[in-house]
Amino acid sequence: MSTAAAALADLHAAADPVAHPNRHYAGEGPVLGVRMGTVFDIAKSHAGMPLDEVGLLLDEQAYEPRLAAFCVLDFQVRRPGVTDAARAERYELYLRRHDRIDSWDMVDRAAPRVIGMFLRDRPRDPLFTLAAASDPLRRRTAMTAPLAYTRPPHADGIADLLRLAEILADDPDPVVSKPVGIALKHAGAVAPEAVRAFLARRGDRLPAPIRREARAKLPE
Repeated sequence: MSTAAAALADLHAAADPVAHPNRHYAGEGPVLGVRMGTVFDIAKSHAGMPLDEVGLLLDEQAYEPRLAAFCVLDFQVRRPGVTDAARAERYELYLRRHDRIDSWDMVDRAAPRVIGMFLRDRPRDPLFTLAAASDPLRRRTAMTAPLAYTRPPHADGIADLLRLAEILADDPDPVVSKPVGIALKHAGAVAPEAVRAFLARRGDRLPAPIRREARAKLPE
């Protein structure tokens, strides 16, 4: 059985803070210095970790163990035959321990499949609650989770993606505004008319970087 202690041992063994300072991390925890691809590989090798052990990884102060924990959650909900009960447990853990997220990549790694896919055929009110949070990383979860509705396309989910984009498009924090553009770009690839209507309605009131990103995958 995989454990948090075993995953930590693997991360420490791979650590080289000089070679991999991970300067993109802007949180308050220490950095071990593990290459991102190696973090993902270690998380994948421990994808069978029980949920209570994932919780122990989330208790760690260092950046990479917590990122690995969210990677494990992502790998677990991707497994063929994963039950709805297992998805629910991982969805609840993500939200319950959202305070352990202090970097955008933790959100991007897990939110679409752990949060978005769980809510695919359920009311998506929790996303709108997150969108109203004071914490920008919770707002990022609200905007990143709906990527799950662009592949495969889910009409009602994309409609909520556009509602969330409407709410968050003027967010002053780039941690939030950047995923607005990314979400609109992916929605544009599968629901171009809905995104064109969104762009027409917002017009020049939509920040230029978001407009550019939103048009990136629109058919000519």
